[in-house]
Amino acid sequence: MMDGFLNILKPPGMSSHDVIGAVRKVLHMKRVGHAGTLDPAAAGVLPIAVGQAARLIEYLELADKTYRAELTFGFATDSGDDTGEITEEVTDFTMPSQQAIEHALLGFTGKIRQTPPAHSAIKIGGKRACDLLREGKEVEIPSREVTIHALDIVAYHPEEKKILFDVQCSKGTYIRSLCLDIGAALGLPATMSFLVRSRVGDFALADALTLEELAEAGESAILEPAHFLSHLERYDLDPRREKPFCNGLGTGERRHVPETDILRVYSAGRFLGIGRYDRRSQEVIPAKVVCREPATKN
Repeated sequence: MMDGFLNILKPPGMSSHDVIGAVRKVLHMKRVGHAGTLDPAAAGVLPIAVGQAARLIEYLELADKTYRAELTFGFATDSGDDTGEITEEVTDFTMPSQQAIEHALLGFTGKIRQTPPAHSAIKIGGKRACDLLREGKEVEIPSREVTIHALDIVAYHPEEKKILFDVQCSKGTYIRSLCLDIGAALGLPATMSFLVRSRVGDFALADALTLEELAEAGESAILEPAHFLSHLERYDLDPRREKPFCNGLGTGERRHVPETDILRVYSAGRFLGIGRYDRRSQEVIPAKVVCREPATKN
């Protein structure tokens, strides 16, 4: 069994689900999943988990993400990107100065509230919002709190009514909604016209493989999962407690109080899985164990 992660470069035009299908064909495996869905029109880093590592996907999604986006002023769409139907358009307007845009961006750093687009995979009553829209049903999505760690203009193109910007953000952030809100702050309709995800936690764009490169590399492209969970606090377990932990029992250790409740657990340098710190019992409880057998002792 092959267990681990893949750093795949999703091309524009493919859905994240299409990429999963391609990976399954290359590796001849059924147990394959991805973290952090990318819209079909978007490109960039798509973390893939195979084998037992698929059980760790939910923890990958806790990682911060970095994007490079293009925002076009002058029109808005029902989807928030340039693939949707135009809902508002202005043609005779003065492009905001770079200084005015930079000032507006200051209001979108730190913790903010945003409303995800209705054309999204967010589930409402168990069904995806985008599917409900296709059925002709009205969709109302509540706003949510997200964190924007950094937001910087990369290029300013007044003649094209566009800007290019980088954003580092928490999970759950919608760049389409961010573009719409930036435009509203400047009194103009705005649309996300291009998007590349350049990082998900420890998965970087520079290291991502195309599907063609994956086909050449095969199993050798699979990466050890623990390295890509560095956004989680590490907990080193007493080797004498390794077997009980792998069998689903608490660590029984009260020597260390971690700063966070979700931990990546090691024993003698070996990654065992994910633990949850129970503050009532003051011990680490197994959440997702990936070790198959305890390490043998000589």
